[in-house]
Amino acid sequence: MSVKAKAIYTFQSENKEEISIQENEELVIFDKNSVDGWFQGENSRGEKGLFPASYVEIIRSRSNSNVTDCSISPAGSLGNDSSYFPSTPNTSLHLQQSYYDDDDDDWDDWDDRSTVVDDADPSRSPGANGHAHQSPLSYNPNVHYRPKPHMERQDSISSSRKGSMVGRNLNRFSSFVRSGVEAFVLGDVPMMAKIAESYTIDMGPTGPLWKESPQPFSCSIEDPTKQTKFKGIKTYISYRVTPSHTGRPVYRRYKHFDWLYNRLLHKFTVISVPHLPEKQATGRFEEDFIEKRKRRLILWMNHMTSHPVLSQYEGFEHFLMCADDKQWKLGKRRAEKDEMVGAHFMLTLQIPNEHQDLQDVEERIDTFKAFAKKMDDSVMQLTHVASELVRKHLGGFRKEFQRLGNSFQSISQAFTLDPPHSSEALNKAISHTGRTYENIGEMFAEQPKYDLFLMLDKLSLYQGLLANFPDIIHLQKGAFAKVKESQRMSDEGKMDQDEADGIRKRCRTVGFALQAEMSHFHHQREVDFKDMMQAYLTEQIAFYQRVVQQLERTLRMYDCL
Repeated sequence: MSVKAKAIYTFQSENKEEISIQENEELVIFDKNSVDGWFQGENSRGEKGLFPASYVEIIRSRSNSNVTDCSISPAGSLGNDSSYFPSTPNTSLHLQQSYYDDDDDDWDDWDDRSTVVDDADPSRSPGANGHAHQSPLSYNPNVHYRPKPHMERQDSISSSRKGSMVGRNLNRFSSFVRSGVEAFVLGDVPMMAKIAESYTIDMGPTGPLWKESPQPFSCSIEDPTKQTKFKGIKTYISYRVTPSHTGRPVYRRYKHFDWLYNRLLHKFTVISVPHLPEKQATGRFEEDFIEKRKRRLILWMNHMTSHPVLSQYEGFEHFLMCADDKQWKLGKRRAEKDEMVGAHFMLTLQIPNEHQDLQDVEERIDTFKAFAKKMDDSVMQLTHVASELVRKHLGGFRKEFQRLGNSFQSISQAFTLDPPHSSEALNKAISHTGRTYENIGEMFAEQPKYDLFLMLDKLSLYQGLLANFPDIIHLQKGAFAKVKESQRMSDEGKMDQDEADGIRKRCRTVGFALQAEMSHFHHQREVDFKDMMQAYLTEQIAFYQRVVQQLERTLRMYDCL
């Protein structure tokens, strides 16, 4: 049943599913029961869509109440701060992912039906550019919650402080809010009684760096094998995964990689988690597709093991080491109940004591943003050119060399039609030249699997990594905005300086994390693109040397004439 409501804060929409609302604007809510902290309704301009439940208050009729009732928050939420609520997921993307999940089934003995799975929980579906929306925080005995008055923000500073309105009068950064980083910066994230994990950021010669893993390792992915279950009803591909530090293989399906990927998105808000290879609805068991997926899973795994933070994640270790079905379910459930995700992940970071001017940090991030945009455009351009070259190798080049070879064969046949004046040795040499060019055409068709395919695999990985950075940078921009707003309010006497300093301190944590991720990206980029270019040029040289050898052997046939 529709109900009337009034906006108590301004909200700026950022996608087509949402609508903008202005403070004090009259609204119509189609259903007063919010979904994941969002109402669906209509604003005064006739626009229909979603807006945060915590930004509005429902107007009760006088027959029911003489007061205005504040918006209803979902069970398990902390007050009415929208920082704790996820956005409505991109429905079309979510449905597409479910449709293309080629390894999804209801009978998997590796899966516990009673366990919450990402695909079944819209609040945990990936957000823009792959980063996960955060679920509402539920009560936890290890979390120290502080009592607070109705409709005031949960804050590490007393709720009586004048700073309780920080951020409310700003346009909302939707990914900034959904990720939980806003809640962290404003001091809304309750401290944990015990934090078992810790990730250190050191200060290197060029800026902040993730501290290297104390036990680096690698991991191989081999032997994709087609397997069946339930007497052939279900067919899937299994991969042998062998971490170097144990030497013991485990066997994983694509859906297990997908589970791990979603856990990583849910936990590591400020880290660019590489995208998994694409899913495919048909042709999943064709040899070329299986080989392509294996190559790209290897690149994905190499990036995971080389990342100082992702490689230490307990859920990743469970993925690599657990071979027992029962233990898998227990570890899977434990990973899905991990409390140090999203905003709480920021509490695990240990940052350097060195001072960094926030304006300098902002300029450095702007420089990286411009770099990432240019690199993304260049990667897409190279991907297009390489893909077009593959098409020519498989079609145009092969056909042209075959046509040239057939033409030489035709000349040779013509020379045999007048026997008294034909030269058998010359005819054989020309005929052999024709066959040589036909072989060269086949060599061109085979060559992409040795160089261009590998280049495209690496470019695809970096397209995914670069696609994550706009949202991650947006988190830092949102944090900068909170710092500037809090300082302005402090200067105007509307906020205690201690609270403004706390916001600035927590913004430093976000800034250090982003800079550390930027540094890791640059380091890995240099390694990966050096390897990619060396491998491509090496294969190109070897290819053209084989072509030269074919031509030289053919040329020697004419020396004997």
